[in-house]
Amino acid sequence: MGNDQIIRRREKLDAMKSIGLIVYPEGFSVNCDLNEAGLLKDGTVGVRVSGRIMSIRNFSKLCFITISNIEGSLQLLLKKDEVGELLYNQFCDFFDIGDFIGVEGQMYTTKTGEKTLRIISYVFLGKALRPLPEKWHGLSDIESRYCQRYLDLIMTKETQNRLATRSKLVRSIRRFFEDHQFIEVETPVLQQTSSGAMAKPFKTYHNSLGTEFNLRIAPETYLKRLIIGGFTKIFEFAKCFRNEGISPQHLQEFTMVEGYAAYWSYKDTMKLMRDMMLYVLEEVFHTTEIDIQGQTIDFSLEWEIVSFRDLIFKKTGIDIDLFPEVNDLLQETKKKKIELEHRSIESLGRGNFIDLLYKKVCRPYMIKPTFLVQHPIDLSPLARANDQNTAMTDRFQLVINGSEIINAYSELVDPLEQRQRLEKQALLKNNGDVEAMEMDEDYLTAMEYGMPLISGWGFGIERLLMVLTDSENIKDCVFFPLTKK
Repeated sequence: MGNDQIIRRREKLDAMKSIGLIVYPEGFSVNCDLNEAGLLKDGTVGVRVSGRIMSIRNFSKLCFITISNIEGSLQLLLKKDEVGELLYNQFCDFFDIGDFIGVEGQMYTTKTGEKTLRIISYVFLGKALRPLPEKWHGLSDIESRYCQRYLDLIMTKETQNRLATRSKLVRSIRRFFEDHQFIEVETPVLQQTSSGAMAKPFKTYHNSLGTEFNLRIAPETYLKRLIIGGFTKIFEFAKCFRNEGISPQHLQEFTMVEGYAAYWSYKDTMKLMRDMMLYVLEEVFHTTEIDIQGQTIDFSLEWEIVSFRDLIFKKTGIDIDLFPEVNDLLQETKKKKIELEHRSIESLGRGNFIDLLYKKVCRPYMIKPTFLVQHPIDLSPLARANDQNTAMTDRFQLVINGSEIINAYSELVDPLEQRQRLEKQALLKNNGDVEAMEMDEDYLTAMEYGMPLISGWGFGIERLLMVLTDSENIKDCVFFPLTKK
């Protein structure tokens, strides 16, 4: 059936060309968006709109047509006695669902109360050679929707709305930081070390330099180099790549927003992030209340602040401070009959092991916005140690609906201590912990020229959008998710 339709559409294309019709014209000037046209008063003339035809209802001497794009949809009325027999017959003979049309006409309201544009003239704007799918929803179509996102956008209003919201989200975040005097910058995607986060990198090869590079896992150390160079308040929308397992909450390619402010502490950043979240909610959703898993969360209320140690102890009865060695901590979790899944759990350092434990028993149950603080230093090799307890760091994460939305801390600016921590990470990496950090001699050299006190933060656009739109899969929050074809 599909091939028959393709053949018929190509025959129509040839027929149009044979009588001199321009099938793919140079352009068409519109003066109104589709969603705006539906708000115009009846009798408004000279309205010019364009869009993809999504439905056609034929009657004896008239057609009702629905056109659509990402902005919205609009009903059109084509009447033989208003456009003439030639144009009316050409529409009936040549147009299919999926084709593009440009029209000019007058607004009116039908007897059923639907705003409609009565066509005075129209122009053919493009032929769709393949028919749109009749059925596009349901579990069987999920992978197809990711692989052919363009069809998903055409057919699924929810997808249109979510990805349009993504663009609004990015715009509002950028405006927020610019209004707070932060400067947007760019840093390299190709890097010789995989520093800035705990993750396994993707590798590539530079033919001209004859050198292997990593795709960045985070922009952190290059942004800090800019702080060393004299910038004081910066941010970046950074494409990052992490060669991690696939899950409904993880992408291997994602967009991170990361920024730094000189002479700030993590407490200053905590306030900034709360202000940013409230600003974004008002700008994008026009409310501070978001529905998450069937309950309404008001972000304007006070957010809970809880320590890493207290959270794990509350859920498991394990006091992580009593187990400075990772092997002892592993044995304690086994005694508590807590099963942790990892391909080589014995090779994990203490920090990554604690993180794995927290993600298993604590994070999934954190629904309301919560600041998680006092992370073990083993888990934060680039964060500043707390003055009162040097085994902890001045760091926080914002957790919402079981997802880590924002990660932030007062940065480590002591180059000697930074070297010690990176050496420890390098040892873990050599012993099999693939997510441990590498040594970064150039970054350490930069630090030795002097780094001011700074606080920084990072968060993923897709993860934030996933939470704010209550989406089940993070792939729904990126335009073209990576899929295996």
